[in-house]
Amino acid sequence: MLVTKPADIEGATKAAECVVKTHERLVEYLREGQTLAEIDAFVGKTLKDLDAPSCFVGYKIRGHPPFPSHACLSVNSCVVHGTHDMRASPLRRGDLISIDIGVRHQGWIGDAAWTYAIKERDAISEALMRCGVESLRRGVAALKPGRPLIDFAKAVQGHVEKECGFALIRGLGGHGYGKELHGPPFVSNVVPSYPGEWPEAWKEIKPGLLVAVEPMIAVSTSETRTNGREWPVYTADGSMSVHYEADVLVTAQGPVNLTQGLFNLPEIVG
Repeated sequence: MLVTKPADIEGATKAAECVVKTHERLVEYLREGQTLAEIDAFVGKTLKDLDAPSCFVGYKIRGHPPFPSHACLSVNSCVVHGTHDMRASPLRRGDLISIDIGVRHQGWIGDAAWTYAIKERDAISEALMRCGVESLRRGVAALKPGRPLIDFAKAVQGHVEKECGFALIRGLGGHGYGKELHGPPFVSNVVPSYPGEWPEAWKEIKPGLLVAVEPMIAVSTSETRTNGREWPVYTADGSMSVHYEADVLVTAQGPVNLTQGLFNLPEIVG
């Protein structure tokens, strides 16, 4: 979606701010011993307080039941789309939880994710998280007007796989958004490996483009698995994963990260 009118830019900005505020409240709340159901209830309460109801709960795609949770709560080997009812066991010291918040505020969508370590993390988890944050930072910076979308994937993949030695999840990526949660263009985290794999790779980035970009990274696999019609997506080999997502508005002067405040969040909580 191209967003150029001042009123529309303000709407998209305020929706993104609601997502950041929710994450800011989450880092004060998250603790070892909490269940995903408790965390999701906290997200729902926070979104109500912000007048920004979840745009995830009840969301439907073909082949899946309606999404049951206010947020996507993905722990350890769960890459994305984790639900509040996928496990009853509480969070433990050393767990990584990726929390994806999607809201609708005054007609506009905000959609961004961040990963947190509970209480502590080992060296691999620390490296994985740092890699995810930096890959998002570099990817956002590459979204320059007049350049092709593939520049984003080159920046992200170059850092994650060549510099850090981790694996980007294939088949999943970012997307356009605005007044609807998902829309064109698809924004891959990896460059296409064969003709037609990513038709929009060479699409020109234009001022006004509004996209949610989201590297999803695993320690040792680019492949995923699911359990039938259930929502959660897991790494195929059970290795640890992280998910970072930002809302970006491209202007004539360059990209503006509407969720820049997420970079100020602590990496370890609880």
